[in-house]
Amino acid sequence: MTGVTKLSVKLYQSLINQVKGIIDDEFGIMDDTGLIWACSNEKANGQNNPLAAEVMKAKEPFVVIDGQSFLKVYIKSKLEFIAFIKSQDKENYKYLSLISINAINMKNYYEEKYDKLNFLKGIIMDNILPGDITLRAKELHLANNVKRVVFFINTEESKDIYAHEIIEGLFPSKNKDFVIVLDDENTVLIKELKPDFEQKEISKIAKIIIDTLSSELVKAKVGVGTVVDNIKDIGKSYKEAEMALLIGGIFDDDKQVNDYNKLGIGRLIYQLPTTSCTLFLNEVFKEGSFESLDQETMLTIQKFFENNLNVSETSRQLYIHRNTLVYRLDKIQKITGLDLRMFDDAIIFKVAMLVKKYLDSDKRFM
Repeated sequence: MTGVTKLSVKLYQSLINQVKGIIDDEFGIMDDTGLIWACSNEKANGQNNPLAAEVMKAKEPFVVIDGQSFLKVYIKSKLEFIAFIKSQDKENYKYLSLISINAINMKNYYEEKYDKLNFLKGIIMDNILPGDITLRAKELHLANNVKRVVFFINTEESKDIYAHEIIEGLFPSKNKDFVIVLDDENTVLIKELKPDFEQKEISKIAKIIIDTLSSELVKAKVGVGTVVDNIKDIGKSYKEAEMALLIGGIFDDDKQVNDYNKLGIGRLIYQLPTTSCTLFLNEVFKEGSFESLDQETMLTIQKFFENNLNVSETSRQLYIHRNTLVYRLDKIQKITGLDLRMFDDAIIFKVAMLVKKYLDSDKRFM
């Protein structure tokens, strides 16, 4: 007899709970030893039906013994379970048959889904040989050549809320969209797209994920990979989504959605050797001049860049007089040797700030 899993027991109990309003008598599902897996009377779960031995001796699948009706259910000549009702009504065979058919169908559906999730997780984790992917996908009835994109979702750990359940609720199409739990803080969504999708739809999906989790008081960030049109390339999209989240966290930590296609100069800096970055930083900021810039000065620089080096607009947003801003910019020039009002100097300073963020993050993860 095949072994029962926690998933099977949960599914069987769920089915019984749905139909117990139709059948007045106590009924359930047990194994060949009489161990009750699921029952309309949940207090009976885990107990033994003493008639199991007699049921197993009977040649016919359906048998009535001591006022109880039993139906032995086989799959490929192996006993899967025994359905029972504590009555001998003539309608019991029909009831037991319907319960059994639904139980088997539900179990097969969820086990296939579980197998699909394991398969897709194997792809993104590089645990499946490329040559085996197409064949296995066919066995699991997974479309090979459709457009898909991977979302890597990082959330704060919560005791009461499971982020993956919220995400599964957003994307209920079990045969097209798959939610894979990596750990308590990281979840992957593999989303199938329409053939004529537009790029803005992907951004919209990421925003929906962020907004929905936020409504449940779960802070989240999302990395988005590139669209792939072959199941073998899902792993590529996953790695890109993971990298997008990592690079975004380094260079733009306040951003909630990071798209691999829109990483900009951060992607370039991330691929540079740290030794080259250190040499560049020492060249731009001599003798620790960058460290001498206080928080107020750094805020001024940030706003100046945000306003495209516009002195008037920056001073207005900072609520300071124009001359005060000019004084601060002069002070920055004296300290660093860079006049941020000059386009070339502003570019050097901006890149240097990004390089420093990268080096600081590299030290954090060493």
